[in-house]
Amino acid sequence: MRKPIIAGNWKMFKTRDEALYFILKVSTMMPDIDKVDSVILAQSPLMRDLVKRQGENLRIGAQNLYYEDEGAFTGEVSGQLLASYNVDYVVIGHSERRNIFGETDQEVNKKIKAALKHNILPILCVGEHLEERENLQTNQVLSTQITAALDGISKEQMANIVIAYEPIWAIGTGKTATSDMADESCGFIRDLVKTLYDDIVSDTIRIQYGGSVKPENIDELLSKPNIDGALIGGASLDPDKFIYMANAALKRVE
Repeated sequence: MRKPIIAGNWKMFKTRDEALYFILKVSTMMPDIDKVDSVILAQSPLMRDLVKRQGENLRIGAQNLYYEDEGAFTGEVSGQLLASYNVDYVVIGHSERRNIFGETDQEVNKKIKAALKHNILPILCVGEHLEERENLQTNQVLSTQITAALDGISKEQMANIVIAYEPIWAIGTGKTATSDMADESCGFIRDLVKTLYDDIVSDTIRIQYGGSVKPENIDELLSKPNIDGALIGGASLDPDKFIYMANAALKRVE
């Protein structure tokens, strides 16, 4: 049984006071970390405050990192710095990074390697645009993104990577892929990992679904065999909703 992972992506939301209120409310309400990985992905200036207050069962992650450890890269954040804050996770290749900031598959690959170098677990985001889905290109897009992102990544390193399937047309739109659609695409990802590596890696890789996940649909999504968790946007900003969704994952393992 793969351990579920519930990750809340705060994006560019929350002030320091708002973040502290949230963390103090939820940190003692998370399921046992031996059963569920519960993660908050926050803006980098919040890292130190959140890690200090994460408690036993919550972990903190970043939303991006640069692939160099240091240098003249104004505005970027290094894996070396994140590791010094004891950050456990980092999102890499989110569609907003790809579409707004022009991040390429090759940069995604470099960032994954940088995260692994500093013992930070990458959450690799992949997903298609609505036009691509309507043109039956979803699998082609996922194959291209994943194959490029995992270039040079060993079987052993795959044990420390999470893949998040986020159809771009469902992010922040209120639209959600049906649970069957989400499971089908996550299943394709699992089969692709099997082709790239082997049965063991395919069986153990954790694959999240992201895209307008909320308390009303998380139970059905997590009931599907290929969906091992959720990457949650707007709903993760509400502490009560995040508590509900993190604990919903317990049903998969109990």
